[in-house]
Amino acid sequence: MSATTLAAAGLLTACSGGSAGGTDEYGFTAVEQDSSAEITVWVDAAREPIAKAFQEANPDTGIKIETYDGSAGGSDSFKTKVALFDQSGEGWPDVVFSTQQNDTAWAGVEQNGMQPFAAVLNKGLMSEEFLDGFTPGALDPMTRDGNVYGVRNDLAPVVYWYNETLMSEFGYEIPTTWEDYRDLSDKVAAEHPGYILGSVGDSFTGPYTYYWSGQAPVFQVDGDSFSSDFEDEHSQKVTEMIDHMLDNGTLVQDSVFGADFVTKYSDKLLGTPGPAWYSGAIFQNPDSLNAAPGTIGAAAPLVWEGEDAVTGNVGGGVWYGSSHSKNLEAVAAFLEYVSSSDDAAELATGLPAYASTAEAWLEKQAASGYFAGDFSTAITQAAESVWDGWGYPSFSPETAFSSVVIPGLAAGKSLSELTPALQAEYENEAQVQGYSVK
Repeated sequence: MSATTLAAAGLLTACSGGSAGGTDEYGFTAVEQDSSAEITVWVDAAREPIAKAFQEANPDTGIKIETYDGSAGGSDSFKTKVALFDQSGEGWPDVVFSTQQNDTAWAGVEQNGMQPFAAVLNKGLMSEEFLDGFTPGALDPMTRDGNVYGVRNDLAPVVYWYNETLMSEFGYEIPTTWEDYRDLSDKVAAEHPGYILGSVGDSFTGPYTYYWSGQAPVFQVDGDSFSSDFEDEHSQKVTEMIDHMLDNGTLVQDSVFGADFVTKYSDKLLGTPGPAWYSGAIFQNPDSLNAAPGTIGAAAPLVWEGEDAVTGNVGGGVWYGSSHSKNLEAVAAFLEYVSSSDDAAELATGLPAYASTAEAWLEKQAASGYFAGDFSTAITQAAESVWDGWGYPSFSPETAFSSVVIPGLAAGKSLSELTPALQAEYENEAQVQGYSVK
């Protein structure tokens, strides 16, 4: 047994071998335990390397790694699959990675006549010392009624990414406010047509990158109530800014993950608001923009003039352990490893949620000399200033944005023409999920 596994095993008080069946030792009813039982782990493709690293570091722990879409884009695949296992009363995976922070809203409550899928982590399954090691606020979306149901993989605050080489060449200053950003778009459109300042071609960019960062109250939860207000002043300012930049051509409708985006804009992206994980997923990715060292920098998040310095958040995946697992010892070991091990820092493509792992990752980025400017300060500042006015209901804002806005824009409609339908779809989804709509 490796040192990492031994450390994680110490997080458990009485879960090695024997039986915990029928007890509520950890805040949920655990089945009979078998410390030699194989665990099944679901990951998306990006998290497969860290799962394999755990497997290599812990050869005595049986682990079956299965890849799925990670519920990306609000696909709800995690929830749908668990519902099927609930119906059959068997087959649940032991650990699941999800790209969606809103999964706790359903995974942390009874569903389909079964106890919550997600195991409670802070009632003895994992130590308080370990859980306290996460960046303050990182576990808030996974906490219900004082119970922690998942561990955060990474933080995904929105910063302002910029191309230092192009900005210097054109004589432009890095924007610090949304007003500066809009003004810059007019200069770029007039002086360097064809160059861009971002994209709204993905389901996450509109809701998270722009509306959340712009303090727009379009996706809010208060207990069992949901509200969406696209008529609010902040919401209207975001909508009008996006329409303005779509009109002048500095915002495009291509997905940042698409081959067309790389072909058309790899040398024409002047800047863009975007999550911390753009660092590895977009800029340092050989299959994406693959920017040369020293070209790209991260600056502080854009803010409205005279208003609070806050920003949005685009994901930050979550690891869940199953309350149905026969080997909770291995589950705890895995959760600790993927959050806080040296491999977690080495393999992370964005800012880790565990504080010591984040520090190691930031030091690695700084030492590489890859990014222009003060990368560490910009990322850290953003991570500490995520706007708390966004909600975490049991559904994602991405599905409605994908079905209403993306095709609507492609058909030539403006965002302002589409927001009534978008709000209505959010409200419909909320009602289906059992929320009362304000």
